[in-house]
Amino acid sequence: MHDVNADSHRVSDSGPATRSGAGAALGRLAVPAGVLAAVVGAFAYVGAVDPNEPGHYPACPLLQYTGIYCPGCGGLRSAHAVVHGDFAAALQDNALAVVGYLVFAVVWTVWVVRTARGRPLRIDLPTARLWAAGALLLAFTVVRNLPFGGWLHP
Repeated sequence: MHDVNADSHRVSDSGPATRSGAGAALGRLAVPAGVLAAVVGAFAYVGAVDPNEPGHYPACPLLQYTGIYCPGCGGLRSAHAVVHGDFAAALQDNALAVVGYLVFAVVWTVWVVRTARGRPLRIDLPTARLWAAGALLLAFTVVRNLPFGGWLHP
């Protein structure tokens, strides 16, 4: 026999996990907001602790032991320049890093908009684009280490 009162003791599905409207959108934005907070914190630290002064950050091991600039060499100086609004210096220190900052900003913005609308972020890059990005990274690294690539030295 079915007890009518037994149904009244079920756990409700209308808790915080299934909120609707603005509350749900705010809940979904917690992860993108956390990522942004971490990035802003990192940039604030690099902006406050000048990487142009020796002793604040460890040296690049590849540069230190081989004299070869890696693709990330100058990235901290570039970030420091961006924080202080000196975009010319940021490009001089590591142009590829500046492009990376811009790509992050665009991807993060798309992530926030899609998340607020309840849609997942999907980044489906064709294999050819991934190879092209790798080739760009390799070319940047090689050119900045050749004599005529001095304009790409940090």
